[in-house]
Amino acid sequence: MNNKDFIAELAKASNLTAKEASEMSEGIVQILAEQLCNDSDVNIQSFGSFEVKKKNERVVVSPITRQRMLVPPKLTLSFKPNAAIKDKFK
Repeated sequence: MNNKDFIAELAKASNLTAKEASEMSEGIVQILAEQLCNDSDVNIQSFGSFEVKKKNERVVVSPITRQRMLVPPKLTLSFKPNAAIKDKFK
């Protein structure tokens, strides 16, 4: 499902116009991004939780050259689905 399909489904499910559904979708994504950038977790009760995790720096070895390289620390986005959603996939 791409963004256009998602907006069409959202508009149909909520009885909104496509433009209103698009604005709602953009607003939700913007709020999620702002909260995650401020180092706060986002928990949507019937869906799951998003959190930013810090990965420490590590040393990796290239299999071809056998050269050791240092990978710097970075932040990654993690999603943990709700138990109800996990059950739907089983």
